Amino acid sequence: MKISIDFNKCIGKIKAMHAVGQPPIEGISTEYFHYLTNAGIPQSRLHDVAGTYGRWQFVDIPNIFRDFSADENDPASYHFAFTDILIKALIDAGVEPYFRLGVTIENYRLIERYTTYPPTDFEKWARICEHIIRHYNEGWANGFHYNIQYWEIWNEADDEVDQNRSSMWCGTMEEYFRLYDITSKHLKSCFGNSIKVGGYAATGVNNPELDANLSGLNYTAQTNTEHRINFIHGFFKYISAHQSPIDFFSYHSYSSIGDTVKQVRYYDAILQKYGYAHIERHLNEWSLCWALPGIDCNEKDHLAFSSNTLALMLAMQHEKVDLLHYYDARMTSSCNGGLFNSETRKPTNTYFAFHMFNKLYMLKDEVLCISEDPSIYAIAATNGKRSVIILANPEPKPVTLDLELAGANEADAEILRIDSIYRYSPTGESLKNGKFTLPAYGCAEIRFY
Repeated sequence: MKISIDFNKCIGKIKAMHAVGQPPIEGISTEYFHYLTNAGIPQSRLHDVAGTYGRWQFVDIPNIFRDFSADENDPASYHFAFTDILIKALIDAGVEPYFRLGVTIENYRLIERYTTYPPTDFEKWARICEHIIRHYNEGWANGFHYNIQYWEIWNEADDEVDQNRSSMWCGTMEEYFRLYDITSKHLKSCFGNSIKVGGYAATGVNNPELDANLSGLNYTAQTNTEHRINFIHGFFKYISAHQSPIDFFSYHSYSSIGDTVKQVRYYDAILQKYGYAHIERHLNEWSLCWALPGIDCNEKDHLAFSSNTLALMLAMQHEKVDLLHYYDARMTSSCNGGLFNSETRKPTNTYFAFHMFNKLYMLKDEVLCISEDPSIYAIAATNGKRSVIILANPEPKPVTLDLELAGANEADAEILRIDSIYRYSPTGESLKNGKFTLPAYGCAEIRFY
């Protein structure tokens, strides 16, 4: 199988496909944040920080502003201490915070619900968000000047057709649209282009073919997927009619690589339809933890996860998406925390897949790299002095590659692999007439330094 690489032909920039969701915080300890630094993780999206219900400490509006009847202009009404620790640790680790304005998922909301009701005063809620931004970007209330760029309004307000069962937003569709409109207008009036505002962290449309005509569904939704289709059309119709500011649209996918590509293209078509093709697109929750048939999501070190994860990041480089956040970098035993072994606190193979992608990101310039087999994912990059090829084989069988190189000498190649033998380490192999075997569920980095 041939892969052609020409390091003399730059075709664009490597995008930040290796950001993560919540960081590996334990209690208030940030001792594991160096792993983010070492892997070059560029951002951490702050949603669901510290587990179920947010533990009443971090990030969430009800954690920072605990008494909604208090004066939102009074610094004494705010409780920033825990979130200050978290954000400072991210900044110190070289990781940009991506701040979700809203609440943590309430997985046990059928027992008791606390924070996922719509705010009782949308205008006041927007002013509270304003003061949180002023604290972190303008020094308000003994704050900081971090220049945090991305501010996302709520999360997955479209998750359930039955709002009484929703784990994220138990208001109506129209109530969320109004909250977004009021908040986005207020924040942009306060901060202009110094921040980027967006949403709505769509839960994901797993069957976009139901909306093949991109016209929405002209009947009352009976399923969550139908509801989410109607929600996205309603959202863009509403913000278009009300001229609500939006700098980025965010959405989620927990599907296979192929199905995630379908969703990315569906959302692109929606943005095109409503005149928002120019805004940024963020796939800011994604994971393959439930998308690989026959593989237990608790087997976090399984090579199928590392190879498929790297393959998805490589695939997204050529799709219309600007930013990815893997869900997530927690240290707990949850299936979602795929970067670390929750017992040993050591990185998994998937963590090293992020390390590997960062080699592309550091070199910045993507070069022409064509794989004749779409099941083998390959991206190459250079900075003019150093070059690298990153390869992922998400299939359970090895493949022999014929690398056709231009602008690099195979005698200079150093090969590192993630597979059943190597854990992101040099193999000592040499390229011989461009021949290279990529093992089953294997990842490879070929350096020309």
